[in-house]
Amino acid sequence: MKKIKIGTVGLGRLGLKHAENVAFKIPQAELTAVCALEKDRVEKVQKEWKIPNGYTDFDEMLKNKDLDAILIASSSGQHCEQLSKALNAGFHVFVEKPLGINLEECKMAEKAVEDNPDKIFMLGFMRRYDPSYQYAKQKVKEGYIGRPILFRGYSVDPESCIEGAIQFAPTSGGQFIDMAVHDIDLARWFLESDPQSIYAIGGCYAHPEFGKYQDGDNVSALMKFKNEAMAFLLAGRTAPHGYNVETEIIGTKGTLRIANVPQKNLVELVGNDGVVKECSQNFIERFEQAFVNELNEFVSCILKNKKPEVTVYDGTACTEIAFAATEAFKSGQLAQL
Repeated sequence: MKKIKIGTVGLGRLGLKHAENVAFKIPQAELTAVCALEKDRVEKVQKEWKIPNGYTDFDEMLKNKDLDAILIASSSGQHCEQLSKALNAGFHVFVEKPLGINLEECKMAEKAVEDNPDKIFMLGFMRRYDPSYQYAKQKVKEGYIGRPILFRGYSVDPESCIEGAIQFAPTSGGQFIDMAVHDIDLARWFLESDPQSIYAIGGCYAHPEFGKYQDGDNVSALMKFKNEAMAFLLAGRTAPHGYNVETEIIGTKGTLRIANVPQKNLVELVGNDGVVKECSQNFIERFEQAFVNELNEFVSCILKNKKPEVTVYDGTACTEIAFAATEAFKSGQLAQL
């Protein structure tokens, strides 16, 4: 069985999970190289997982012609430059969201993809590969809810992760590009349209530290789409109970709800606290299978020479929408796209 040899860049929380999935959970892939700025992290992964190649310089990794593909999970501001270099060096590329932190970068990424049509490029909007979201999408296609007219998405991180969020705030691009971009992608996916106007509000309700970056700890947006559908999004940092992602798609004939009551699994704990349903504590736990599924799709696309559903243009569109929402939040004015 042919295996696709993959080199990964970035060994932070999500980068490490991607590397682990490639190494141990993707049957037709082989983790051949890891790259990160932190030499100790590279050496640790190499030693524990027996990975033959380790780098602290991304350009040096691209000289390794034994590799077939590059997985980019570095900081957001490096995505477009690194994916362009990797594609132009002859590799297939998977890159984590967001595509870029500004539209100029996204256009650079589009050009790199267009200049390398024989290479597979895939963007990591993993919620599309979550079994529940895929089931809901199929129900929409079947006409179960009639015409979709409203998308509602809540993405709220736990308060227990707030220190990391504050540390990341200077380079995150803000709540809409960092968190709500997943709900923006889902809204476009389910409603099959793009927004034409956005109104956004929010604030620093518990953590004023975000204010210095013109960001909030909880922000929301209301969007009108070109096909007249609506979307409401909430992105927050202060959930006391854990990681909370809820989605609702309302149609003319019915409604679909995904994780309307957030819970880790179907187990109920009955004891002194009453009946308790535990919640996932982070996005990696909640979307564990989705992360595996999307990488299986990436490898399958390489082996079958087919293009994935998620494109570079989806990344550009979501970035454009997220930044319009950010500007609406900052100005208090309706943003037109």
